Amino acid sequence: MESAVATPGAEASAPRRGRPNLPAYRLTVVDSVEAGGNMQRVTFALPADATAFDYKPGQAIVMMIPLGDGEFGRRDYTIRSFDREARTLAVDFLKHGDTPGPRWAIGAKAGDEIEVKGPRGHTVFNAEADWHLFTGDETCIPAIVHILEEAPAGTKAYAFIEVQDERGEVAINTNADLSLQWLHRGDLPAGPSEFMAKAVDAFELPEGRGQAYIIGETSNVRRQRHALIARGLTREQIRSEGYWRPGRIGGHDHVDD
Repeated sequence: MESAVATPGAEASAPRRGRPNLPAYRLTVVDSVEAGGNMQRVTFALPADATAFDYKPGQAIVMMIPLGDGEFGRRDYTIRSFDREARTLAVDFLKHGDTPGPRWAIGAKAGDEIEVKGPRGHTVFNAEADWHLFTGDETCIPAIVHILEEAPAGTKAYAFIEVQDERGEVAINTNADLSLQWLHRGDLPAGPSEFMAKAVDAFELPEGRGQAYIIGETSNVRRQRHALIARGLTREQIRSEGYWRPGRIGGHDHVDD
């Protein structure tokens, strides 16, 4: 996902809070194919020396995306899948116009190389919770789907995913006990709105200790976070990340207020 752009993409963007000294790798493209939900999926092979690639579903890698004229831009993309045995990982790029991330992904060919750092990110599964709530828009599909696919059998999960229409929906193969709602915004523009907030407000919190994973456009994430806190969830029960916001390029908001 290219959430480090002013329009939504299937990319998570780069945090502003100090940049940790992340390990760097050069990944090699295995293939690039169209995937569901208007995504382009690029599969990469890890280098032989990447023995310490420590990854949890929901985390992202920082990719140095070519911008043209020899320039590169940092973009965080959520890993869509990771095969530890084959030492390959896949990244889904949301195709949302002629922007650097999707443009590079569509043109990627086997043997191409790209520099990345990571993984990083705190929106990861909490195995101690009794139930799990996921919300997000198109930019969040890779993270939400991968976490659900890797969740233990019987995990009680609820997901609200906002897309323009049914063409944005993707199949989710999970052993979790999942209640899933695809929310079609239709002609409403992606971005700040009450669309997702209304669905979250209407969601009846289950019994037990829950964990919420609230990701997407920053102002929407903040609105949902505040609403859940007002309903009794603690700040520790909400993992919230702003993947993008209008007018901002190259930023990622860790929403914890």
